[in-house]
Amino acid sequence: MTKVAVVQAASVPFDAQAAVDKAVDLIRECAESGAELAVFPEAFIGGYPKGSTFGSTIGNRSAAGRKLFEKYYSAAITLDGNEVTQLVTASRESNVFVVVGVIERLGNTLYCTALMISPDGGLVGKHRKLMPTSVERLVWGFGDGSTLDVVDSPAGRVGTVICWENYMPLLRQAMYAQGVEIYCAPTADDRPSWQHSMVHIAIEGRVFVLSACQTITKDAYPADYEFEFEIGNNVMHGGSMIVDPLGNVLAGPVFDEETILYADVELSKKRESHLDMDITGNYARPDVFSLSVDTKAKNSVEFNGAATV
Repeated sequence: MTKVAVVQAASVPFDAQAAVDKAVDLIRECAESGAELAVFPEAFIGGYPKGSTFGSTIGNRSAAGRKLFEKYYSAAITLDGNEVTQLVTASRESNVFVVVGVIERLGNTLYCTALMISPDGGLVGKHRKLMPTSVERLVWGFGDGSTLDVVDSPAGRVGTVICWENYMPLLRQAMYAQGVEIYCAPTADDRPSWQHSMVHIAIEGRVFVLSACQTITKDAYPADYEFEFEIGNNVMHGGSMIVDPLGNVLAGPVFDEETILYADVELSKKRESHLDMDITGNYARPDVFSLSVDTKAKNSVEFNGAATV
């Protein structure tokens, strides 16, 4: 049996170092409560720019929007940067396996990424969001099949599916086929309907689902940040939760307050749940349905052959 944690807290948008400092403190708090795995929300490091179109309309971009994007770009992190090193150190010193949403910078493109950090192995996995939702595509690139990582943790096999990717049945099937046991769902979706989806996924995949969403107010955003639609003081309401493989809610949902949810995960409960369903085994019909997953990294430019002078 392993104690797991889901962290529902506000990020520090546009300030990666401040967000990392907060994450480190929260990792330590999880450890003090006996948790061996902690899941943070989507875009916890870098921030989720809810309510902004970055000054973009069809056929036009504003100068102010470009300046805001540059600020967001500068707050993103690289995987070989000091911020990841600090998270790795916190994981090792606290002996907590960490799943955390970050805004990753690679070249001139940003990605919404979830990192999987092991106390023993450091950064052991990552997942770049395959399908940014709606206007997210303006500021985030598309991940590819090379980052559908499922890795071992003290609680079981961990995989991560971000926000509305959870509405992609084939992606879920790919995760189940890799033997995911701890299905992590960092999200920015704070609507009550999200909880129904998390329960459904737990039952469908016979997995423990750990869903983490921020609860954050306007005060957390920079003073010059403009919300481009009517919104109250609460920008995101939370709704984080933990669900077992039979759809029983073990913790949450909790709204409009920072908290850490805890639950005990016992993998024997997952094995028991497969008595009547294994979605990639005894409940599959490969004679009728099949799924092919391309896990090769996709680069826009390939250099072949020896360099010439």
